[in-house]
Amino acid sequence: MSSNELQKYKKRVTFSWALWDWAEQPYPTLMQTFIFPVYLTGAVASGIKNADQQLGWATAIAGLLLALIAPVLGRRSDETGRRKLWLLINTGILVVITAASFFVEPKPEYFLFGLVLYGLGSVIQESAFINYYAMLKGVTTEQNIGRISGYAWGLGYVGGIILLLVSLIGFVLPDGHYWFGLTDEGAINIRTIFLFAAAWILVFTIPLLVYVPEIAKKAGAKKESILQSYAGLWNQLKTLRQQAPETFKFLISSAVYRDGLAGVFTFGAVLGTLAFGFDTQSIIFYGIGANIIAAIGAAIGGRLDDIFGSRAVILGSLFGLIGSAVALFALRDMGQTAYWIFGLLLTLFVGPAQASSRTFVARFTPHGREGEVFGLYQTTGRAISFLSGSMWALSIGIANYYLGSGNNTIYGIWGIVLILIVGAFLLSRVHPRPQVLGD
Repeated sequence: MSSNELQKYKKRVTFSWALWDWAEQPYPTLMQTFIFPVYLTGAVASGIKNADQQLGWATAIAGLLLALIAPVLGRRSDETGRRKLWLLINTGILVVITAASFFVEPKPEYFLFGLVLYGLGSVIQESAFINYYAMLKGVTTEQNIGRISGYAWGLGYVGGIILLLVSLIGFVLPDGHYWFGLTDEGAINIRTIFLFAAAWILVFTIPLLVYVPEIAKKAGAKKESILQSYAGLWNQLKTLRQQAPETFKFLISSAVYRDGLAGVFTFGAVLGTLAFGFDTQSIIFYGIGANIIAAIGAAIGGRLDDIFGSRAVILGSLFGLIGSAVALFALRDMGQTAYWIFGLLLTLFVGPAQASSRTFVARFTPHGREGEVFGLYQTTGRAISFLSGSMWALSIGIANYYLGSGNNTIYGIWGIVLILIVGAFLLSRVHPRPQVLGD
């Protein structure tokens, strides 16, 4: 293979890896945020009390399960040389779960089935991310790792924009004139979106299947049971702090601020609806705008990452988030204009913080332990995933206590701001370019 052919091959591998961010986008955009949970707690759960709380419990159980299995899954893929294989297996299961959501009819007796699919899908998607993130170091160089990570994250946001537009134009807005002659009887128009989502995931995963190589099995690696994997993990944890202490500290700090980032998107729609009076259609259009801005932010952040380093980009993004949130609260009397300006400004900083976080881990993780460390990355993030919800609710509760039981949803912002401030402080204590021993 000539030098020119080798370069083309490497670019093809890198693009095929990045395209998976686009491929899996139907799950977070349609199945976790804008379409399936709204359908599940609305049309399906008609007459069921506290459907929103039950959805929360399903999410919590899924998070606990992932926290238990994530580090072992990563470690086992490192040892056996099956990182790509397990990503593809998880993707295949995610396709099945997404397609199976089509069979959740708008009847209360299907609510439990829908909850199980929602929770299980969350576990599978997050498990897939472990191996996907672990591949980053193998498809990039030290010079372009930040840029590629940012572009891939931005590519995912662009996919989210297209998915929302297709869903709105073809299956939500036409009011009886849906694509393919569908009707709204039995919510078949909404349920067809889930089949579309499954097909999208399957088709756009093919380049990764074809072009991205598998890692080699570690020399001397032996087949081990789940219990042996946990025992081996404990032994490796004891060495991680010595071998990569700054990576260890970063896992802790990122767990805090990443939950704040999750809170920005989780409660963004709620804030727009309850505090600023957006209707459902307006919120979805806002979601499209948010994905556009976040994609731009992720791409710019990826460039800056390679110049200034991952920690600098993350800290800058966190300060931008804090400033935008405070401005939104201070200028709330401007009404929906304030939400459109400062709400979208919030999303500008979310993308770079997310993309540079995984880049930071990839940069400073010991070679051969990427899956293990990214498993811990997922676990630590899940371990305190209750923070944003708790602080959001507590902030509103305090406002209700002192100001009365009026519309105090806007005060939930301060709970998210506090988490971001704590996360930024902890991150500031992590070395910007730590040396990894034993790499």
